[in-house]
Amino acid sequence: MSNVGTERGEQRDGVPVAGGRGAGAPHVDVLAPRDVPLGGPRAMRVRRTLPQRARTLIGAWCFADHYGPDDVADTGGMDVARHPHTGLQTVSWLFSGEIEHRDSLGSHALVRPGELNLITGGYGISHSEVSTARDTVLHGVQLWVALPERHRHTARDFQHHVPEPVRIAGAEVRVFLGSLAGDVSPVAMFTPLLGAEIVLRPGATVTLAVEPGFEHGLLVDTGPVRMADTLLRPAELGYASPGHDTLTLTNESDGPARVVLLGGTPFEERIVMWWNFIGRSHEDIVRAREDWRNASDRFGAVEGYDGDRLPAPALPNAVIAPRGPPRATDPRPPERTSPMIQSPSAPTVERVADRHRYVILVDGKRAGLTAYRDRGEQRVFFHTEIDYAFAGQGLAARLIQEALTDVRASGRRVVPVCPYVAKYLTRHEELRGHRRPGHPGGPGVAGDRVEVTAEAPGVTVSPPLT
Repeated sequence: MSNVGTERGEQRDGVPVAGGRGAGAPHVDVLAPRDVPLGGPRAMRVRRTLPQRARTLIGAWCFADHYGPDDVADTGGMDVARHPHTGLQTVSWLFSGEIEHRDSLGSHALVRPGELNLITGGYGISHSEVSTARDTVLHGVQLWVALPERHRHTARDFQHHVPEPVRIAGAEVRVFLGSLAGDVSPVAMFTPLLGAEIVLRPGATVTLAVEPGFEHGLLVDTGPVRMADTLLRPAELGYASPGHDTLTLTNESDGPARVVLLGGTPFEERIVMWWNFIGRSHEDIVRAREDWRNASDRFGAVEGYDGDRLPAPALPNAVIAPRGPPRATDPRPPERTSPMIQSPSAPTVERVADRHRYVILVDGKRAGLTAYRDRGEQRVFFHTEIDYAFAGQGLAARLIQEALTDVRASGRRVVPVCPYVAKYLTRHEELRGHRRPGHPGGPGVAGDRVEVTAEAPGVTVSPPLT
């Protein structure tokens, strides 16, 4: 989805709103939506609650658009032409309807209700979004996540996940990112996050255990719904700062109420966000805009979309200043780790040249490795393994992405004997030019065993590494 609105802070009646606070209940700020046109020739309109002057981020969540229910016969539906992204991830989540997605990775997928489509823009990606002929009512949310500086130029990627509904007393929960109500999403992220759809039964009150180190945002689709002691009307977003390990939601309506709960550790970096780009400086934005205008390879090509590219708007006649989250006023407890993140610190990848391997470290502990042999100008990857204690967190993809980026910078050619490395290369066109066909038992690697396990094809999930 393309950001074409003019950023403007708004809260109820132009002032912060908070409900009464019971003992121990979190303070809740209410962010009211603003109506903005979506990019593209049909100019579909959406309700935007992030970003605002009052609040730029909730965790790493930096953008929230809420649209529908729209009768496609009346509105024309969604037709967002090919457009770019940098420095962020996009999260598409539908309540009804169907959207056709195409991107410069070659992905062609349908966004359907209850299914997560997640794009990693990183250094640059482009994509299009069009509601399909089967779509009659379009209704959902489009969300963005800011990438931390050390991963801002990561390789483009596409992930799809269908969470199973979790039924608890008074509600049904679908966790598409992070963990909630005993369910954990397998989707790997770059910062600790939570994203979940919750449908509350009529009149139900539900108390959820949440991470006390997270700040939370509750976007109301249908309601009204009370967050702690604060009433939220449909399309409003309630914000609660860190410091509470439970969150109580009450459906104040006579019918089912649907909300989207977002959360994450406070994002401490200041960002520059303009149009579809996130950087750290005005110069980052100018460079990305020029690359898009000049049809740079940075964003790749989208095949199959019948239409022109979305042109970048003119830059403002001023320097775009970095912005960050306001200081939380509530006390924060000591940091606790999220089930999907082994520690608050991000994993790091290092090359151990004398042992011919790249290792991935989590809090200084080695969590996995990928081994290679150099043959002239070739770097032959023949084995990848992840410690069992760290399985299922997407560390293998992070490890291989950074290893191949290092190889690219050195000017060597990649020979993917390891099946996982070979599969990774088929999904990342920007590295394909550095690939040489590999084969089991390639130069100097005869006898090295590659296993196929539950972690990913070609990745060995090993006992704890020593």
